[in-house]
Amino acid sequence: MMWKFLRVIKIVRIAVRYGIDEIAMSGLRVPRTARFIEALLFWRDLSAPRGERLRKALEDLGPIFVKFGQVLSTRRDLMPPDIADELAKLQDRVPSFDPDLAIAQIVKSLGAHPDQLFASFDRVPVASASIAQVHFAILKDGREAAVKVLRPGMKAAIDSDVALMQIAAGWLEFLWSDGKRLKPKEVVAEFDKYLHDELDLMREAANGSQLRRNFADSDLLLVPEMYWDYCSSSVIVMQRMKGIPISQLDQLREAGVDLEKLSRDGVTIFFTQIFRDGFFHADMHPGNILVSTDPATFGRYIALDFGIVGTLNDFDKDYLSQNFLAFFRRDYKRVAEAHIESGWAPKETRVDELEAAVRACCEPIFDRPLKDISFGQVLLRLFQTSRRFNVEVQPQLVLLQKTLLNIEGLGRQLDPNLDLWKTAKPYLERWMSEQIGWRGLIEKLKTEAPRYSHIFPQLPRLAHQALKRAGETAQNDDLLAALLMEQRATNRLLRTIIYFAGGMIAGILLAQFIFHFVEY
Repeated sequence: MMWKFLRVIKIVRIAVRYGIDEIAMSGLRVPRTARFIEALLFWRDLSAPRGERLRKALEDLGPIFVKFGQVLSTRRDLMPPDIADELAKLQDRVPSFDPDLAIAQIVKSLGAHPDQLFASFDRVPVASASIAQVHFAILKDGREAAVKVLRPGMKAAIDSDVALMQIAAGWLEFLWSDGKRLKPKEVVAEFDKYLHDELDLMREAANGSQLRRNFADSDLLLVPEMYWDYCSSSVIVMQRMKGIPISQLDQLREAGVDLEKLSRDGVTIFFTQIFRDGFFHADMHPGNILVSTDPATFGRYIALDFGIVGTLNDFDKDYLSQNFLAFFRRDYKRVAEAHIESGWAPKETRVDELEAAVRACCEPIFDRPLKDISFGQVLLRLFQTSRRFNVEVQPQLVLLQKTLLNIEGLGRQLDPNLDLWKTAKPYLERWMSEQIGWRGLIEKLKTEAPRYSHIFPQLPRLAHQALKRAGETAQNDDLLAALLMEQRATNRLLRTIIYFAGGMIAGILLAQFIFHFVEY
């Protein structure tokens, strides 16, 4: 309890130091006393831009808040551009933890000391982040490996800090005039799920294995093999990958790597993941990408860190392809129709109104050459416009937009003249072709063929069962008809008896009346 209290004091102290209260209260419904207290803090230096101050505050608060800032930077549909740009600069600058703790974690998870598991184990970590750190090792069969070990005590730290964030989100929603629309509680809940997913390293290993299988025959991307005998929820061991970090442009040039081809290959890899697999690496920042210098695989991308992946179904891919193609054809009516047909815009939305809003938002982009148009910005503008029409932005598309911005920035860093449209258009058109027309029909038949192969041999038996059921139904229908006829006959007999009895009673009563009348 005391620890939580001290944590709150630290958060308040850092928030006051960097003027986070001043940033927040610009849109809050606060009493005058709060404004008076803010004025007393005149000693603070608030000359730096608000985004920079917020970034520095998150860095001082520690790795969990740094992660939160990184997640917020992906929600550009909710954040002001200056703050989102600054938060995108956040990096996991976290000191490595004691190697003895890493060894203890390996013993606990894998049941043996690294000296027993590996031929050699490097105690000095080669990389350290907020969630885990990496050590190099050599397996007993001679294969080189990278051992990723979860940072001890992370779950307790995450639960504590996220609980404080949830309280703060509740205050924001209550005090901020725009709080409910920005849904701070849902953003924190999304962050909570994201962090707890990262705590399970087996999930990351499975993601990496899937990506490796998807690109098994590719000459563009390398993905490390997972050594499953050494994997658990807190320790994973994978193939060691060697290459040059993609951000080291001078080293790449010295090695003879074709940067223009590398930039085009990056876009090709991304759109292959989107429109072929519907499964994409959603954390493709430069720190997670190497370029192979091995003669056998020279110039190929190497993907690392698979804690965050995105998935798209056929519905999502159809939405994206239609929007991109319509946008570059300036068919804004089709963009509006795609939003409504997808169900993400209310059915009562007027197509002409949404079309006009999309046109006003996107038309200025075409004042620039196609090579200068940002796909990520296109998606962002569509999201921002859609929000005015109560469109719920799908989480998988937010991940996609964030990844697309990373790929674009990386691609144009390698080749400033990269034309993303020229590279992406064949994938979009191929996807549309596969969904519409004979090619799409043939592909669907191929997909469904295994199911049909089980059904066809059963057709005679199924037909016989259907005919038998039809015969039984006919017999039941005949019996029901006979019962209905019998019931109708019974009803007629009952009516006759009732009429006859009624007549008899009426006759007797009339006779008695006449007899008494004559007697008197």
